[in-house]
Amino acid sequence: MGSYKFILSGGGTGGHIYPAIAIANELKRRYPDAEFLFVGAKDRMEMEKVPQAGYKIEGLWITGIQRKLTLKNLLFPIKLISSLMKANSIVSKFKPHAVIGTGGFASGPLLKMATVKGVPCLLQEQNSFAGITNKLLKDKVEKICVAYEGMEKFFPKDKIVLTGNPVRSDLVELKATKNEALAYFDLDANKKTLLVLGGSLGARRINQLVADHLAYFEEQGLQVIWQCGKGYYETYKSHESATIKVHAFLNTMDKAYVAADFIISRAGAGAVSELCLVGKPTFFIPSPVVAEDHQTMNALSLVGHDAAIMIREKELDEQFKTVFESVVKSPEKQIALSKNIKALALPNATADICDEIEKILK
Repeated sequence: MGSYKFILSGGGTGGHIYPAIAIANELKRRYPDAEFLFVGAKDRMEMEKVPQAGYKIEGLWITGIQRKLTLKNLLFPIKLISSLMKANSIVSKFKPHAVIGTGGFASGPLLKMATVKGVPCLLQEQNSFAGITNKLLKDKVEKICVAYEGMEKFFPKDKIVLTGNPVRSDLVELKATKNEALAYFDLDANKKTLLVLGGSLGARRINQLVADHLAYFEEQGLQVIWQCGKGYYETYKSHESATIKVHAFLNTMDKAYVAADFIISRAGAGAVSELCLVGKPTFFIPSPVVAEDHQTMNALSLVGHDAAIMIREKELDEQFKTVFESVVKSPEKQIALSKNIKALALPNATADICDEIEKILK
């Protein structure tokens, strides 16, 4: 039982990497003697993040196809052939009992060669709009774990299992009290708190919105925890005050979530899954420049359950204050949003995905 070997492949963004690491950690808990190997794309963030998590990783010379005509696209066929050859070699040498793909272009060649060799494979799709790599692999894998209902429009219905997305274990059960969390950020326990999240790198349009509305937030009686991103911290750190706390990155997300009464966020798959667990009134401002506009699709899946508010970037100037006040000034709306988003939470995602992996092992 303990001699299992697992390959996990996915990357390009944290949304593909962190679920893979969470799955590996749970499999390692179940099978302490198991061997693990990650496969990612050379020069992408997984080559740094995976070793930091304690796992070995090999890189493929692969990139996605650019959506406009570029010289990089001319190299794509060469990179693809190179990656398929190396993926074949990796699978042949490592001899995995199962392969798990979490999306991103690096997982395509690896899972393709694993399926050719008859290795049982499982896909984990984080978004409500399936990524191109997972769509290409759908007919060759045993199971596809998803985070949203209605995914049969992308995948074979008999392979789909609704599990949710893996999230950080400290968010499954938030342990800090409200007063402890507010004290940590040096904020007033008598004021409502707005938490602004643009991702670890920051979101330019969200940062502009916040900077332009700091006086407005104060008029609404709000104090702000503002994660502006490491690329924007030097620009916005001068706005720090008794009621505005500016951070490049938040290392204590559990306390930030507990402190918050309202949240403004991008709508990446990981953020959406976390915010369902947190259960606070949330305003999603999806990034309009991601593949297949999947952040908008993620947000709309919650809006359809009256579980969140979505404002498109192009509508912010015209609609933000009206939409924001419709929630901030309505306790009834706040209660409904909190209740409905919490109802969509799937806190056992990592364990449920690993249960499905065990099934394909057997």
